[in-house]
Amino acid sequence: MNLRKKLILFGILGTLLFNACSTKKDAFINRNWHALNTKYNTLYNGNIAFEEGRNSLNDTYQDDYFEILPVERLKVSGEVKLDSEDNNPNFLKAEEKATKAIQRHSMDIRDEERNPQTDEAFLLLGKARYFDERYIPALESFNYILNKYTESDKLNEANIWREKVNIRLDNDDLAIKNLKRLFKFEQLKDEEYADARAMMAQAYINLNVPDTAVQNLKIASHYTKKNPEQGRYYFIIGQLYDQLGYKDSANYAFDKVIELNRKSPRVYMINAEIQKLKNTKITAENREVILEYLTNLEENRENRPFLDKIFRQIAEFHLEQESDSLAINYFNKSLRASQNIPKLNALNYENLAEYNFDESSYKAAGAYYDSVLTNLVENTKKYRSIKKKLDNLEDVIKYEDIVQYADSVITLYQMPKEEQLAYFGKYIEDLQKAKEAAQKKEKDRITDGFLAFNKSKGGKENKGKFYFYNITSLGYGQNDFKNTWGNRELTDDWRWSDKSLIASRDDIALNTEALTDTLGLVGEDEQFSLDFYMNRLPTDVVVIDSLKTERNFANYQLGLIYKEKFNEFILAAGKLEDVLDSNAEERLILPSKYNLYKIYEEVGSPLKNSMKADIIANHGDSRYAEILLNPQAVLADDSNSPEKRYEALYKQYKDQHYLQVITGAEENINRYTGDPIVPKFEMLKANAIGRLQGFEPFKEALNYVALTYPNNPEGKKAEQMVAEQLPKLEPKEFSPETDSKGTSNWKVVFPFKRSNTEKALKLMELLEKSIEDLRYKNIVSRDIYTLEDQFVVVHGFKSKNFALGYAELLKNNKDYRVADENFVILSDNYKIIQVHKNIIEYRNTLLTPKP
Repeated sequence: MNLRKKLILFGILGTLLFNACSTKKDAFINRNWHALNTKYNTLYNGNIAFEEGRNSLNDTYQDDYFEILPVERLKVSGEVKLDSEDNNPNFLKAEEKATKAIQRHSMDIRDEERNPQTDEAFLLLGKARYFDERYIPALESFNYILNKYTESDKLNEANIWREKVNIRLDNDDLAIKNLKRLFKFEQLKDEEYADARAMMAQAYINLNVPDTAVQNLKIASHYTKKNPEQGRYYFIIGQLYDQLGYKDSANYAFDKVIELNRKSPRVYMINAEIQKLKNTKITAENREVILEYLTNLEENRENRPFLDKIFRQIAEFHLEQESDSLAINYFNKSLRASQNIPKLNALNYENLAEYNFDESSYKAAGAYYDSVLTNLVENTKKYRSIKKKLDNLEDVIKYEDIVQYADSVITLYQMPKEEQLAYFGKYIEDLQKAKEAAQKKEKDRITDGFLAFNKSKGGKENKGKFYFYNITSLGYGQNDFKNTWGNRELTDDWRWSDKSLIASRDDIALNTEALTDTLGLVGEDEQFSLDFYMNRLPTDVVVIDSLKTERNFANYQLGLIYKEKFNEFILAAGKLEDVLDSNAEERLILPSKYNLYKIYEEVGSPLKNSMKADIIANHGDSRYAEILLNPQAVLADDSNSPEKRYEALYKQYKDQHYLQVITGAEENINRYTGDPIVPKFEMLKANAIGRLQGFEPFKEALNYVALTYPNNPEGKKAEQMVAEQLPKLEPKEFSPETDSKGTSNWKVVFPFKRSNTEKALKLMELLEKSIEDLRYKNIVSRDIYTLEDQFVVVHGFKSKNFALGYAELLKNNKDYRVADENFVILSDNYKIIQVHKNIIEYRNTLLTPKP
């Protein structure tokens, strides 16, 4: 009987359970069964996955404190995603659980949802999609709640999340409109109200209405009970006040952040303290207080993760107080403490670059500017500005190296032989002393290591002990450190030793290194041989004259760069004066004098009058003298300006008058020596030489432009052409001329002497008439080949047979009867004979019939 009762009981329970699983019956047990399963099974696991995903985002997210912080800590890619590929697995799991809850436990009966947990499943679904940056699907989920579950207690929350999505989709005006309606018609909980106000503030920030955003953030910070959010809101308020120029109000907001202390993330407090210091004007009265405040920030152990920002603020303090050495030290400390913040690193490197440039350490400045670029986003205004500075510095470094090397070698050359021997002897002696010191240091290190080992009784009793408890390892390590680094104080940057010793040795070796750098690798014995240096010192006057020429040109280029690109007039004047004092080439003297005159005029020096008189007296027939004597008349005579002359020459170039272009360019180069337009004449001349004389002269002319004007646009273009275009033009091998219809391009060429130009022009008219009569689409041109030869060319035949047929038709047709010599050539081969001027080779290779 008991068994029978049990069976009946289990049967009843099974029936009830089976009926409870149905989502189509609106019964008490069905509703509660599915509600419990939704809440404590699928949604519970989904919410856990969602929070894990949200925490992982917060852990990896880095705020950019150089910009206005977003209200919500969420890193976004800026892309509108529609699918769920390659996204956060936690959010995908949360979405999967929410979907499962909806599919298995939704009780949509007579168009009414009877499971009270389904709206929460849709809310989780939308939130997971939102944090996965799939805003359109998220919007669908939130809109479904608002339209379907009109009695849900999640309506306000869904409304707020929908406006978050609208803000992410740049629908800021719509979000503000909807949030205002929400405030007007709904009763919100404190946290909901704070969240809604914060999102409205974000919309106003996006619309660049900072004052209204501040008011909404103040309300949000008052209503929220979450301290991290409160700290963030206060910090953003401070940033917005800074943007509006209200420093006192900004500092009041930052004080609110600081008062929260450990209640909100420390990063807000540290950045608030730094921003507050930036807003505080340093005076004689508060200077010591501010320095003490900064020192306390630096020494506080809790601030170690933020030392990069603290060090930079201390550096800026010392920079403002003109304590350059301390400022540079702290900029370097900030870089070493870097937390991988590119903007912070870029600012530090830029400060170091500017300091080194002001100190004329151009190599160091260039290296720092290069580091600035690696920390900036490409194609931004800042990136382009720094890139321009770096490009200019590269030219400075190049020419300064040339001057230093030439001066070093010339100085050594001009020494009497006895002084040369004494100089190199002293250098070798210093090398030997340095080598002996290094050998002794290594020997002492090894000896001290063995002594430490012996004192520790062989280390047997220390075997297996931790390093700092192992007497042998510890003693050996201490001696090794002392031998390597010496006695160092326990301070920051302990590795930085006295640089004066290094500097003195660099001064000794400066000139010698400039000489030996070009000699390749130096052997161990050779570097201590006096003959090694003496034998390699130039003795030929031609070599020294060449070095002087290079040095003078480099000094001239440096003078122009300092004057035109950096406004360093004193440096520029020094370089140009060096040119005049060095018996430079004639072509550099006049432009150096004129640029010196302009510098003297700029800085108000009385030397400008004597320089003006010098130019008029010694270069009276030059354009510079004309400008100085009657500047208004020269400027008014626009028809004879360098620009007009260039335009006229360029028209001649287009008309294939290459010889006239070459001679005209040379005349204008001599006339306008030193003028910025000269490189353009040089480039035009190089192109004309290439057209008239072929590849090798063109290559030589391009190299001359590239080497002579490297900091000029034409020089850079010539350098690019040498690197990219010349290798493509260099091949001289002809392609086999096999007829392949539709894949090649052929030409019919009629050669003429330049003296027969009239006959060539008449043939052109006849050819153009024949093409029109035959309804062809070919083009006829007259191409200059060399100084003596020219071609009349019919372009655009798709096959060799077609081209041969056209030539035969011209010869036999009674309307044309063209008996002039001609040949058919592949377009690629025609290009080669024009580039290399090797038509004889072509005729011998491809036109001569094979036996």
